[in-house]
Order: sequence, then structure tokens, then C-alpha cells
Amino acid sequence: MPNLRKVHTVNIPRMGGTCFMPCMIVAALLSVAVYRFNNDETLTISLWSFMFLVSIILVYTVGLIDDIVGVAPRVKFLVQILAASLMPFSGLYINNLYGFMGIETIPFCIGAPLTVFVIVFIDNALNLIDGIDGLAGGLSVLSLVGFLYCFQREGLFVYSVLIAGLIGVVVSFLYYNMYGGKNHKYKIFMGDSGSLTLGFMLAFLLVKFTMHNPNVMPFRSDSLLISFTLLIVPCFDVVRVILSRLYDRQPLFKADKRHIHHKLLRCGLSQHCALLSILGLQIAFVVVNVVLYSFLSINYIVLVDVLAFIAFNIVVDMFIKRVERVNV
Repeated sequence: MPNLRKVHTVNIPRMGGTCFMPCMIVAALLSVAVYRFNNDETLTISLWSFMFLVSIILVYTVGLIDDIVGVAPRVKFLVQILAASLMPFSGLYINNLYGFMGIETIPFCIGAPLTVFVIVFIDNALNLIDGIDGLAGGLSVLSLVGFLYCFQREGLFVYSVLIAGLIGVVVSFLYYNMYGGKNHKYKIFMGDSGSLTLGFMLAFLLVKFTMHNPNVMPFRSDSLLISFTLLIVPCFDVVRVILSRLYDRQPLFKADKRHIHHKLLRCGLSQHCALLSILGLQIAFVVVNVVLYSFLSINYIVLVDVLAFIAFNIVVDMFIKRVERVNV
């Protein structure tokens, strides 16, 4: 239902994301079955792969219940923490920062809580940026395509087909989310069942690709930088909003219109123009970071990213003031 914070003005079904997790799993199972039939090979499922399945079902279920009857934010947060905690205790956790802030290998006692924090943070970042048509889905597709290339490059087949299956269903969803199908009658939102599932999947892929495990893939010094870059816009935006609320002494979890898409709409852009601007910003970060990696360390690249994001917001704020001055 529309309210003061929402962009739409009529009731829109919000359970489009219910198909994300089932379609991803079914597509992966079919692909693995065909692969085994054609190659006569045995594919093993690791403990953390099984725990990932349990975790994403937990997150998907709480999101689905929230879409139907509503769930208290504290309950959703606790379920996210529980789901994220299953990862390090199954052996999957961030164990190397690849030189970021001068840190290389980190022990389990630090990596485990860091992993839980990162997963919960990314999951909520994508959920919070889901504010205009196509934004959460479009950013997710960009990130998933990047991770698909990374995992395919390493020959990790099962993860590649999971990612490809999710890309397929999200692209299909975006057509109805942005255009509403034929005659615009079938417009849908992904709801929490979709955004929380996408966020958790992206967070899992970040941890999986970042973790150094010589038994799975060779050491790559750019693992953390690539993973971070693929999720940079939603993560930076949430940090900016939190700092803004702290500065204004506002409750951290109070809903408002401070997110990047709200600001672009205040500049006078349409939803689709704002969407293209944010997607373009994400692509620009990827291109710039890939180029800079040949010349700078990860610390300087992150500093450049932070300054670039601040500069982007300063320019947007200038446009907002100009538009509001004209309207007055």
C-alpha cells in the first residue's frame, strides 16, 4: 500500500520475490543433473554448501512471512544473524583481508564475527536500497554477472549455475517490476522475500570468493577488492545514511527519504532515469577499480572510491538545492 515514503500511488502486489529462491535451486539442480549425465562425474556438496542452503531458506522464509502478515524488525534481524552464523561455524568465513589496512591473514576468532557482520550488513543494504522500480534487481544482476565471471573463471561449476539461475529469474522479474507486463497490468514488487534472498546470496558469494582456500581455488590478491566493488553502491549508501542520521541525531532505524534514489528523484529525475544513473555509477566503480588495481594498492583504491562517492553526493545535493530554489 502507498504511503508518504513510497514512490508508487496505487496498491502493488509485493510477492514477486517468492520465485527467486525456488527457481534458483531448481535451475541449479537441473543443470547439475545434466552435467553429471553428460560427463559421468560425481559432484560433492561441502558442509558449508549445505549450511548455505539452510541459511538462505531461513532468510527467504522470514521474508515471505513478512510480506504476508508482517514480522517485527527485531525478529528479522535475529533470523539474519542466525542464518549468517551458520556460515563460519560450517567452515566458511573471511580469513584474509589481502593487505587492506595492512592486514593479511586473520584468525577464526576475528573472521567469524566479521563474516556475520558482513553478511547481515549486505543483506540489509540491498533490502534498504529497494526503493524504486528495478533498482535492487538491477544492482543485483550487475553484481551476479560479476560473480558469475569470477566463479566460472575458477571452475566452480555448482556456484556458477546457482548464480546463472538467479540471474535468469531476476531478469524475468525486472520486466514486470519496471513495465508491468502487457498493458502494464501485472506490475509487481519483490518484497522482503526477494530483497533479503538476493542480499543474502550476494553476501554469501562475497564471503565465498574472498575466503582464501587453496583446496578450492588459487590465491588471488584481488579477491576482496572485486567482491567489495561489485556491492559498493548499496553498501556505501547505507553507510552514508547511517552517518547522516547520527549527525542529525535521528534514530538509526527510522524510515526516511535519505537514500540515493530519493535524492535523485528530488533532483527532478524520473524513476527510470534515477535507476540508470545509479546503475551507471555502479558500473563506473567497477571499471575504475579494475583499472586502478594495476597502479594502486587496495587501501588507496578504497580511499578513491570513498572520495568519489562523496563527490557524487555533493553534486547531487547541489542539484537538489537548485531545483528546490526554482520551485520556491
